[in-house]
Amino acid sequence: MDERFLILSIETATGCGSVALTRGGVENGRLLAEATAQPEVSHSRRLLGSVQWVMQAAGKEWGDLHGVAVSLGPGSFTGLRIGMAAAKGIVMAADVPLLGVPTLDVMALSFPLIDRPLWCLLDARKQEVYAACYLPGKDYRPEPAGPVEAIRPGQLAALISESVILAGSGVDTYHETFSQIKNARLVPALLSYPMAARVGYLAAEMLVAGRIMNPATAAPMYVRASEAEVNFKK
Repeated sequence: MDERFLILSIETATGCGSVALTRGGVENGRLLAEATAQPEVSHSRRLLGSVQWVMQAAGKEWGDLHGVAVSLGPGSFTGLRIGMAAAKGIVMAADVPLLGVPTLDVMALSFPLIDRPLWCLLDARKQEVYAACYLPGKDYRPEPAGPVEAIRPGQLAALISESVILAGSGVDTYHETFSQIKNARLVPALLSYPMAARVGYLAAEMLVAGRIMNPATAAPMYVRASEAEVNFKK
C-alpha cells in the first residue's frame, strides 16, 4: 500500500513555492513537514535550504526516502527549471525514483469532491491562462478530462455553457471575464494554490503504479514555447 512511501516534494511552478515531506497517498497520506514562502529572491536561493529544513524537522535522512516528486508545470518557466534541476540532483544523490506531477492536477486536489466540471486556471501572462478541465470520477474525485492548454480567457469563457467551478490565479487575474459565465462558481487562488504536500500525495500513487521519470530525460511541462524560444525562431 502507498501509505509506506516517504516522498520529498518540490513545488516551484508559481511565485509561492513550497517543499514538503509526506507519507502515503491521497486517501491515507500524512504531512510530516512543509515549508512555504513567497520569496523576494528567486526559488534557487531558498529551495535547498527549505529541503534541508523539512528533512531535519521530520527527523529523516536521505536514505529514508522512497522518491522525490516535482511539480511539472505549467507555470513559471524559471521556477519549473529550478524545481526540476533540484529534484534531479537529489534523486541522483539519494538513488531514489523521480516522480513528476502535473501542476494543475495538484490544484485540482484542492477540491477532493466535485459534482460538476472543474476548470483549474493559472495565469499564463500574455493575455492567456493555462487551463485544464476535470470531471467527477470515482467517489467524485476530480479526474482529467483532457490535455492542458494555453488559451485566452474570452475564448475559454465562450466554450463553457454549463455549471462549472473555476479556480486558480487565472480566475483572479481575469475575474471580470469569468464572472460573466452563467452558474459559474469562482474560487480565488488563495484556496487553490498548488502546494508541495499535494504533489507528494499524488506522487505516492504514481510510485505504486510505476509511473516514474528518467532523470536523464525528464523535463518540465511548459505547454507553450518560452519567450527565448519564440525570439530564436524569429
